[in-house]
Amino acid sequence: MTRHVLLNNIDHQNTRVIHHFSSEFGDNLHSALVFPTEFTELQKEYPILLRKDDPQGSYQAIALLGFATAENLYLNDQHATGWDARYIPASIEKGPFLIGFQRSMGMQDQEPNAVVHIDMNHPKVSTEQGQQLFLSQGGNSPYLEHISARLQTIHQGTVVAPLFYKALEQLELVEPVTIEFSLHNSEKIRLLGNYCINEQRLATLPADALAKLQQSGFLALIYAMVFSMGNIRHLIERKNNHMRQHNNL
Repeated sequence: MTRHVLLNNIDHQNTRVIHHFSSEFGDNLHSALVFPTEFTELQKEYPILLRKDDPQGSYQAIALLGFATAENLYLNDQHATGWDARYIPASIEKGPFLIGFQRSMGMQDQEPNAVVHIDMNHPKVSTEQGQQLFLSQGGNSPYLEHISARLQTIHQGTVVAPLFYKALEQLELVEPVTIEFSLHNSEKIRLLGNYCINEQRLATLPADALAKLQQSGFLALIYAMVFSMGNIRHLIERKNNHMRQHNNL
């Protein structure tokens, strides 16, 4: 059961967080929720796809991490953090942290301020090992500054995402995609329920529509999604290598 509390340098001076990723900590996810604010980094490592919880629902972006339930092909104990990629999706890297909102005393008519909360029951929270959150004199540690930036990526991304996905729908730039391939042992994989950018439609957009996408910053995000699809091939290679290593044990 979660126990979210407001993070502060008095109550949590000795609190540490384990910045390591493994199945033990629940990081064996086959996909991660991602946000447009991180697409340019994500596209270097992961396939970025869209999904819907139901046909009438709204789109959400995901980074594909594996092809089966509880399969994260980026987990690797040979790496210092246990994660084999240059960028970790913010929704995973944030670990026990989340953004909350509170109003200052006597400021009920103003917008609430974003503040950092921590789940004290999260398996990565410790008093014995992990990254320090606060310096001895009370300031934020470099690790906490890094996590705060990741939380900001998520916070800004939740604002941008619905606007971005609405623009994609209005321009009819989204199409369903079926991912099919065979592994080195001839096992066939078929993934359904995902969406990607319709590249043919993108190529025929009128100049004014492209200009609007460019001005809004959405065009770069669209191309990040398009380019990210090449990472499916790399993910298949990871799957094949993982199977070979497992068979050789």
